[in-house]
Amino acid sequence: MTSDPFGVDLYWLPLGAGGHSVRLNGRVFEAIAALLERRTRCDLYHSALEVRVPEGRFVIEQAPAGRDQGMRRGVVAEGPVGSRWAGRFRLFRYEVRCWNGGVIPDADDAVESPRRLTHDPDMARRVLESASQLPTPVWGRDELTTGEMWNSNSVVAWLLASAGLPAACVRPPTRGSRSRVAGRCRRRVASVTDP
Repeated sequence: MTSDPFGVDLYWLPLGAGGHSVRLNGRVFEAIAALLERRTRCDLYHSALEVRVPEGRFVIEQAPAGRDQGMRRGVVAEGPVGSRWAGRFRLFRYEVRCWNGGVIPDADDAVESPRRLTHDPDMARRVLESASQLPTPVWGRDELTTGEMWNSNSVVAWLLASAGLPAACVRPPTRGSRSRVAGRCRRRVASVTDP
């Protein structure tokens, strides 16, 4: 962590750090994807942001929808998981939190984190403002036709690109997917903002 009081920090959390089922399913998915794409397997990561502005410290993260009202967790968006039909049931819903004073549950397991993306409080505010405009496509699908399924990394990429942060500032961890982060960020924003 930098001593600068304001800015945006990115956390890379190993997929499934808090639970064995997600970790196993993620490894199976990545093994099949790597085989089909004829590439080596990569480690999978879930991303989250910590945004510090004069008004407070906010955590932005995508997570399974909670059982109670999301007001205390700062829920700004909810969407379906797998299919729109399944999203009628809470078990198949995700939420995006922009939580003042919130916590990243698995922050202790984060890899090569935190990464300071900007020290600019105005840029940090723009990231927070973008959270209220976040689209809610089906998690695990490519409804925005970006070439990548919608997930926590898509949420973070969309927020950063919408706020105007250069996509080049985002690098996956050493063993993480070296995908075309910059291009995907731009395509995600364009696909949502273009009429």
